[in-house]
Amino acid sequence: MSLTGGNRNDVTQLMPLIEAVPPVSGRRGRPRRRPDTVFADRAYDHDKYRKQVQAVGITPIIARRGAAHGSGLGQYRWVVEQTFALLHWFRRLRIRWEVRDDIHEAFLRLGCAIICFRRMVNLQLC
Repeated sequence: MSLTGGNRNDVTQLMPLIEAVPPVSGRRGRPRRRPDTVFADRAYDHDKYRKQVQAVGITPIIARRGAAHGSGLGQYRWVVEQTFALLHWFRRLRIRWEVRDDIHEAFLRLGCAIICFRRMVNLQLC
């Protein structure tokens, strides 16, 4: 997965994101390389992107433009939005000031580690 500029369209990173998914282990046998389904919002509603995702053996569940809200995709999207909100606790991540993307990515990883640690402390796992 690569870091892109803030003015880039999200859909340009759809296939690189899917290809960057690491193997999912847990069950015996060969680990799965791809998820079964991909959930996306209306920004990805185009037959071109649906076909690209289906071509790699993934079922796309993409909200249709013009359709009424209430498709049920919001419960999955909320997790992503909550993660962004948690990362915005860190002033340095709220607005990107670093010119080098490796430094920004390091701060992102550090922020994620702090968030996970705080959650574990709240669950009294540490």
